[in-house]
Amino acid sequence: MLYRHELVKPDGRSLTLYGRRPIEVAGPVPSPNREPLEANPHLRWHPLRREWIAYASYRQGRTFMPPPEYNPLAVTTDPENPTELPQGNYEVAVFDNRFPSLSPLAHDAPKSIVDTMPGLGKCEVVVFTKDPATSLAGLPLDHLELLMEVWGSRTAVLAQDPRIKYVLPFENKGVEVGVTLHHPHGQIYAYPFIPPVPKRMNHQEKSYLEKKGKPLLETLIAAELAADTRVIYRGEHAISFVPAWARYPYEVWLAPIKAVPDFRALTPPVRADLARALKTTLLKYDGLWQRPFPYLMAWYQGPVDGKAHPESHLHAEFFPPYRSSDRLKYLAGTELAAGMFANDALPEEKAEELRAVAVTL
Repeated sequence: MLYRHELVKPDGRSLTLYGRRPIEVAGPVPSPNREPLEANPHLRWHPLRREWIAYASYRQGRTFMPPPEYNPLAVTTDPENPTELPQGNYEVAVFDNRFPSLSPLAHDAPKSIVDTMPGLGKCEVVVFTKDPATSLAGLPLDHLELLMEVWGSRTAVLAQDPRIKYVLPFENKGVEVGVTLHHPHGQIYAYPFIPPVPKRMNHQEKSYLEKKGKPLLETLIAAELAADTRVIYRGEHAISFVPAWARYPYEVWLAPIKAVPDFRALTPPVRADLARALKTTLLKYDGLWQRPFPYLMAWYQGPVDGKAHPESHLHAEFFPPYRSSDRLKYLAGTELAAGMFANDALPEEKAEELRAVAVTL
């Protein structure tokens, strides 16, 4: 059973604690800053790319590489120097980002030569564990299952706002991808529209379902299972694999074998196998690298626009950086300027490297 305890920070931000047992909090609800949140992001329309760009200049003042003795995501031990988390018996914490790119309170977008609108939405921080010394890969399987339930809970909560159309959980790991706080955590962005990448994927999924009568990614996963040359983890309900169409070396996709639209729709057996697939993938990354492996992990799910989305297939995509000197990829001219990825490593070669790494769950 998933327990949830909702609180409000002194600066007005929400804090939600999750765990497998009834939650009790010891002491006051902390916040590093007691001043009310004054974030007011706005969006500007890119007329040539036909997409919205978010502007939030106050984010330049966010916490950046604090000294080891100050971890804002740790549990508060000194009330005179509060962090974001209280003492208590919870396992996962979710709170409003103090420096959001999108805010439910956004208003009065400035005028420009292009269309503008308030940056409505929500940005949340998800603290995976109270232990600052571990990582997502180091969490036990039941904790990973709990985290997936939390992602489902947050999707349900955020979807209650009719202005929200898409919910994206993700994790940046490693300084190579710009991480500024090393405590195990991720974020959730809730958008007032379906962002360009999932919108494009959803369009393809809808088109395929209408023409073929079955989900696109489910079909591709069946083909990957049949080929069995790029599969990293194969369970009864879940799979992780280097896709035949990988744009990055060591790019891995992780998904239920049968289409599930979002985290809310996961059954306990599928969630348990998905946790095994996730942990296997992360351990293989670290084992191959012999050190913590940097990546961006993004979870794509169906839109939360109040409609059914049988075409959508919940899945995670891992985007490791790349550089020829250390095998990690950074985007260059053709990727950034043209949007056409050039991969100098075959998916089959990188899948074989990952398959060869022995892991123990």
